[in-house]
Amino acid sequence: MRVLVLVKYVPEITSDRVMDSGRLVRDPAVGLMNELDEHAVEAALQLVEALPDEDARESSQIIALTVAPSTGDMAIKKAYQMGAERGIRVTDDAFAGLDYHGTAAVLAAAVRRLGSDDEGPIDVVLCGLTALDGLGSVIPAMLAEELGWPQLTHSRAVALGADGRSLNTTRETEESVEELTAPLPAVVSVTDAANEPRMPNFKRIMAARTKAVEEWSAADVEPFLEDFAPRVSVVDAAVHPPRVAGDVVVDRGEGGTVLANYLIEKGLV
Repeated sequence: MRVLVLVKYVPEITSDRVMDSGRLVRDPAVGLMNELDEHAVEAALQLVEALPDEDARESSQIIALTVAPSTGDMAIKKAYQMGAERGIRVTDDAFAGLDYHGTAAVLAAAVRRLGSDDEGPIDVVLCGLTALDGLGSVIPAMLAEELGWPQLTHSRAVALGADGRSLNTTRETEESVEELTAPLPAVVSVTDAANEPRMPNFKRIMAARTKAVEEWSAADVEPFLEDFAPRVSVVDAAVHPPRVAGDVVVDRGEGGTVLANYLIEKGLV
């Protein structure tokens, strides 16, 4: 089984965000692997570990993939620490500032290229529910559409089917709990309820420091790449204004009148 996990390096969620020329500035000093991607890596590891045949487990491969500048290596390295065997970063000036559509197209091209090599097709693409820098939650669905594969999204449990060629997932919505099945290959997104990501051991942490990350350019994926032109552009971006302290009214018997006058002044009544 070949499992591909999408990972992303994102700014620390509590850090200040800075935009430059419509793009988010990614400072390696204040970032980390997208936390929800850790659940996707863990799901990949558990899928392989659950294979009933030892030879199948030994021949399986977990690949971490990112479309990013060089800072993306930090996400790949975290995936190495957890147990991924191979990491690929797709980087090119032509891909700078991609929107969701462009990112999905480039990811699909990378999946197609991997599936064309001598090691066999990609069986599963696993993703976190969303990236915490954009909170779009659309890449899994858009990637599935690009590939023409079934999608199993918002999964809180993932397991290989008894036939070995399908996936069973559980998805919880506000109205129901759904049990879904799809044939492989498929794209799956997992929530933070899917598992508890394992802590890397010291041996893997040390090995990840020197383990290489493959770098692919536009030329490497171009034969498999369809339209990736951005459909969205950032026109302007500004720092959110600081919050202004509200007015404090001490009620000395006139609180109701003050409140009513305030609501009238603001056109709220």
